[in-house]
Amino acid sequence: MAKARSRTAARKIKDKWKSKIWYNILAPASFDNITIADTLSDNPNKLLNRVTEVSLQDLTNDFRKSHIKLFFKIDKIEDTNALTHFIGHELTSDYLRRMIRRKRSKIDGVYDVNTRDGATIRVKPFATTDKRIQNSQRKVVRDTMKQTIYNQAKNSTLSEFIQFIIDGKLGSEVYKKCKKLYPVKRVEVNKTQVLKSPTIKIEEKKIQKEEINEIIEKEVEETSEKTEKKKTIEKKKTEKSDKKTKTKKTPEKKENKIKKNKKDNEEKSSPKKSKKTKTNKK
Repeated sequence: MAKARSRTAARKIKDKWKSKIWYNILAPASFDNITIADTLSDNPNKLLNRVTEVSLQDLTNDFRKSHIKLFFKIDKIEDTNALTHFIGHELTSDYLRRMIRRKRSKIDGVYDVNTRDGATIRVKPFATTDKRIQNSQRKVVRDTMKQTIYNQAKNSTLSEFIQFIIDGKLGSEVYKKCKKLYPVKRVEVNKTQVLKSPTIKIEEKKIQKEEINEIIEKEVEETSEKTEKKKTIEKKKTEKSDKKTKTKKTPEKKENKIKKNKKDNEEKSSPKKSKKTKTNKK
């Protein structure tokens, strides 16, 4: 009887694996709905609220962004696709160790920011310097960081603000403003966390591939026209310079010719005069 029960238990375990289905985990629309990972489940409701971690290198195929980790949470399931939304991002520990050195100061900040579409994000930036600085200087750098982050969040949606952070544009903008007050070495956003999802729906302008190609073609045409105009302007300048040099040379040549003619005339006239004087003497 014991052997029969063990066989039935083994069959049940095998049946569970057979009942499971593969689901594709998709990134949100701001990341072009790329497949992040695949997972197995016998019940789709079990996949809800699962968190997946992906490096930005896997999404963009750019090895320079391998130090950025993105976190997505499953909130909806359609057929065999698990839809996600962005939770936050984080930099790897080895990248942070390379940024921070001895005898240098690190300035941290934690700011809860509201975006234009009603979402709230916790942003954790940091700045590094070449030397150790005083507390008053740290305060100035923190205030500029806070002001720039708040202003940027007010004028952008959640997806725009995330892209602005991930691309490194927010760090560069903070760096430009902090450098005027104190020579900061580098500014990075260490971590972000979405505390509240957006409540207001704002339609973002999505540019299609055809529109992108048209824009690129226009830019190429404009650059070609500019190069042609530059070439024509340079040709005109060279022609004008050649004409000026010619006009300068012609009067000199004329004067030289006149002088030569005078000399020739004088030489011709001088022997005749000498002969006349001789005849008179005789």
